[in-house]
Amino acid sequence: MAGAGPRRRGFHYNAGFLTNARVRRILTLAGHDLKLGKPGPHDDVLVWGHSPYAARGEAVAQATGAQLVRVEDAFLRSLHPGRSGDPPLGLVIDRSGLYFDATRPSDLEGLLATHPLDDTALLDRARDVLARIAEADLTKYAAVDPTLEPPPPGYVLLIDQTRGDASIRLGEANAHSFAEMLAHAQEDHPGAPIVIKTHPETQAGHRPGHFDAATLPPGVTLEDRPIAPRRLFEGARAVYCVTSLLGFEAIFAGHRPVTFGVPFYAGWGLTEDRRLVPARRQRRLTRAQMAAAALILHPVWYDPYRDRLCEVEDVVGTLEARAHAWRQDRGGHVAVGMRAWKRRHMVQSFGRLRFEDDPEKAAADGRPVMVWAGRETKALRAACHAAKRPLHRVEDGFLRSRGLGADLVPPLSLVLDDLGIYYDPSRESRLDRLIAEAAGWEPKRLVRAERLVARLVALGLTKYNLGGDTPELAAPEGREVILVPGQVEDDASILLGAGAVRTNAALLAAARDLHPEGWILYKPHPDVVAGLRAGAVGAEGLADAVVSKVDSAALLPQVDRVVTMTSGLGFEALLRGVPVTTLGAPFYAGWGLTRDMGPVPAHRRARPSLAALAHASLIAYPRYHDPVTGLPCPVEVAVERLASGEGLRGRPGLRALAKLQGWFAGQSWLWRR
Repeated sequence: MAGAGPRRRGFHYNAGFLTNARVRRILTLAGHDLKLGKPGPHDDVLVWGHSPYAARGEAVAQATGAQLVRVEDAFLRSLHPGRSGDPPLGLVIDRSGLYFDATRPSDLEGLLATHPLDDTALLDRARDVLARIAEADLTKYAAVDPTLEPPPPGYVLLIDQTRGDASIRLGEANAHSFAEMLAHAQEDHPGAPIVIKTHPETQAGHRPGHFDAATLPPGVTLEDRPIAPRRLFEGARAVYCVTSLLGFEAIFAGHRPVTFGVPFYAGWGLTEDRRLVPARRQRRLTRAQMAAAALILHPVWYDPYRDRLCEVEDVVGTLEARAHAWRQDRGGHVAVGMRAWKRRHMVQSFGRLRFEDDPEKAAADGRPVMVWAGRETKALRAACHAAKRPLHRVEDGFLRSRGLGADLVPPLSLVLDDLGIYYDPSRESRLDRLIAEAAGWEPKRLVRAERLVARLVALGLTKYNLGGDTPELAAPEGREVILVPGQVEDDASILLGAGAVRTNAALLAAARDLHPEGWILYKPHPDVVAGLRAGAVGAEGLADAVVSKVDSAALLPQVDRVVTMTSGLGFEALLRGVPVTTLGAPFYAGWGLTRDMGPVPAHRRARPSLAALAHASLIAYPRYHDPVTGLPCPVEVAVERLASGEGLRGRPGLRALAKLQGWFAGQSWLWRR
């Protein structure tokens, strides 16, 4: 990866290198030992871009013969601008010039001009990265809302920048270039509406732009909402810019932006340039080649979860996770039906929450309402409908924890569903839609899911990861081993998703009827074994063997089929290639991947691959919370935490409370007589 090499002393004279811990850490990992004092001729002098303070370092480098190195943010930076306090996820470290300085060559320009950029694997990576960026609506500052509608299509899109930005001056432009850009756009597209996109730092009030809504001519409007650039590009008939990075992003959205400065992406055959570009830019590049150089080869990327340098794909995953959480949480939530022990973790996961149990008060708050899915009521639905407030249902995800929810172990993953909830087949859920969408994807878009499934199987991870013994089954030779997972009989997935078979005893009888010659292996639910939930059954005569405290991941490869009502173990069996028969309608049934003996929801018509089901269920639907950094994280980080146990020590008081709850549940006969 870029930046790795022999260690060098890096002297600096800018306070930002002292105070910005993330920048210091990336530079250190990239091989720079940061120092104060006087450098020697074999040392580096680090300066931040062409900031007002860069002149100090420039003078020292010239006087001492040290190598001048310019540092700047990379092109996928963070959720919010740096002036809002968000640290960067990558840097460009340039020993020649800097990418936005058109007056001299830079390391990036050298790559674009001379690197072969013909390696098939590299270009395939670039295309995959661009596809993920587009799919997740990522941009340099990823705090954008893809649900915001752009203006009616057919407009000309102009990109504003902040006043005084160094990239304007060093990109052979000035403040007058923006007025010139507007005049040319009006002349090139007479009568067309013109939309000017303001810079995120202008939106946040940090720095002014070049256009004022009060002085714009008729037919010209400012777009200052946090709208996703991709949505703006889709409706634009043309894109005009000076040196903005959004011009770079417009290229990958299929546009040929018109430039009124000399940004780094101008002069390579991908733009229409109204300024004279340097003669040294003679090469004609494809979009994939541009992306390979600017996103893969040139920057130094940082992984905040593992505290190490990484590849751009890891940064895309980080921004996907953070942007997904921000988009769901940006307006805050009113939380209903949340047990007291969950509230601390809910705040850690969702940020600004107000807890309220009264449906009318919750709906009147003005913010979206979230409810623990099993506690949704008709009164709450009616109140939200009357108040025109969105209602989101919260539940555990499918890679939950190392321990049971009934033991009050906090989850690493949660789902937030605006349509229904995955275990209720009577109505379409957000997961249903995601599965149907992924069913239409090209196989290359599902490579990440395939790798994830392989990793889960190799690590032996399941929903709860309880561990246990590796079972040694004594099935007679020649008989199929039929695993029947018991369930909590009053669980919402049974109450809403089971068919005619609704108890563990009936489940065992049905499995025997379906497989009269099979060797029936019964595994009671861990919550039932622990005495925390209902569903105990005398399996004698119904099953050939019973296993309880065994490792599910080690058990599944030893069975020939799983027969279940709605158990999540059926999903885990599918991931391991074990055939599954469903008697109810769990979220993974009805898609052509299972033998369905129960009612199949009419809305499940798509025929996804296993990888598509896994992508929707494990990547797109849940959100993951890293217990080490406290940040939203990609599924791959959650998998590492589950495998290692790092950061997963629960609060001691919750374990004691869980045991107390279990004891009271076991004494319910005292008050139910």
